[in-house]
Amino acid sequence: MTRSGINALAESGRALPMLMDEIATKVNNAKDKTRKLKVLKENDSVALRQVLKGAFDPNIEWLIPDGDVPYTPNDAPLGTDHNILSQDARRLYLFTKGGDNTLSSLKRETIFIQMLEGLSAGEAEFLVTVVNKKVNNKYKGFTANLVKEAFDWDDNFMKKEG
Repeated sequence: MTRSGINALAESGRALPMLMDEIATKVNNAKDKTRKLKVLKENDSVALRQVLKGAFDPNIEWLIPDGDVPYTPNDAPLGTDHNILSQDARRLYLFTKGGDNTLSSLKRETIFIQMLEGLSAGEAEFLVTVVNKKVNNKYKGFTANLVKEAFDWDDNFMKKEG
């Protein structure tokens, strides 16, 4: 969603779409597996599936160095001057092995930092957690098995056949 799209939503009186870090926090705060599954199913989207596949699929290799990323968090108020991860998710292939082999490591890391700095501080922190494959370390009960069950995926993180 573009900034103008977010502004249009805000002006119409509708709430902003739920950000991915908010979804992760809701999963973390849900008291049991049934409630955690409900949060994921209620917020299901192509973008959420892409991001969570990147977080949990062991076959996806991120080409961003592990650990903390040297970026400046965007502290603008929510709904004002941010991109949102559900829109930026389509560009995540740039940061994975086999995604775009024409990018140098420096260019790839620069683009990633620019993406993080365009997101809200919460979504940027969530994306770093995804890239480091540490979602379950930060968000209690947010596991690969939970995601596979919520989206009816097999062990290869693909839609089950049949």
